[in-house]
Amino acid sequence: MRHYFWPLAVGLMTIAASSLAPVAAVAATATGTFAVTATVQATCLVSATPLAFGTYTGTVLNNTATLTITCTNTTPYNILLNPGTSTGATVTTRKMTFGAFTLGYTLSANVGQTTNWGQTIGTDTVVGTGNGTAQTVTVYGQLTAGQFVNPGAYADTITATISY
Repeated sequence: MRHYFWPLAVGLMTIAASSLAPVAAVAATATGTFAVTATVQATCLVSATPLAFGTYTGTVLNNTATLTITCTNTTPYNILLNPGTSTGATVTTRKMTFGAFTLGYTLSANVGQTTNWGQTIGTDTVVGTGNGTAQTVTVYGQLTAGQFVNPGAYADTITATISY
């Protein structure tokens, strides 16, 4: 007796075994876009070093302070210096105080002390244009000769304002 089912059985086992083999996955993709936006607002920052004249003996005494201005690129600005905190002081007659006593001084935009530095835009301020990095500006201070005031530690506070 012959077995005619043997080729059929082998064929069924081959089909069953191949159906268990892994099938490669087909990957599909889709893309989309989105907008990214920002608005840059003009801005400026200012910091300053102290202006310390040291010991005054009645002769002319000069020293400087440094302002560091950082403004966004292409932003035009004006640097204003107020009169200080002494009663009756103006931008042309600044005063340090020691109790009720005062000691006059000037702040200028140039080393020769000929350009008073105040707070009226277009008249006595310093102008610049931001470049996105820190820019330094020198404030030139002077105690004039011949002020024989009471001995003591005189002080004032100046506010630097950036108008942009």
